[in-house]
Amino acid sequence: MKNNNLMFRFMALEFKVRDYFNSPEDILRVAGIQPGFHVLDFGCGPGSFSLAAARLVGDTGKVYALDIHPLAIKMVEEKARANHLSNIETIASQGEIPLADASIDMALVYDVYHDLETPESLLKILHRILKPGGILSFSDHHLKVEQVMPDFTRNGWYKLQQQEKKTYRFVKVS
Repeated sequence: MKNNNLMFRFMALEFKVRDYFNSPEDILRVAGIQPGFHVLDFGCGPGSFSLAAARLVGDTGKVYALDIHPLAIKMVEEKARANHLSNIETIASQGEIPLADASIDMALVYDVYHDLETPESLLKILHRILKPGGILSFSDHHLKVEQVMPDFTRNGWYKLQQQEKKTYRFVKVS
């Protein structure tokens, strides 16, 4: 676990550099986040998008920061406390997403899709928890869009609504 934590800390440092050049708040604004939204940050890592989302959704919104790594959960909780953000709830999970059907306005899937063993099961779960017309914001610098587009559109669950340089906004098709 010690080596695993060291790798996670290195990744967190990389993300800090990434975020310096590409503001998570700017990315989320373009993705369509709104005050009052309920957001799932799937594979939240050290929490840069979770914290940005919490600021943007405000007191009436909620952010669920989900990750498999215990250090990710700890970092997000510490950063939320330090930034006085009480609208973030962390979820430690191996893949289950314990959220109610149609309870999420936006799901963030950033730089984690390439690590999934069964990506279709994630897309199915996200379809279940997203509200009708809900947004799935996707980015993964490890993959080309041609590699993942069939996954998102195959079952008719999502429709591509907007494509930016590094992110894609899909809308849940009911």
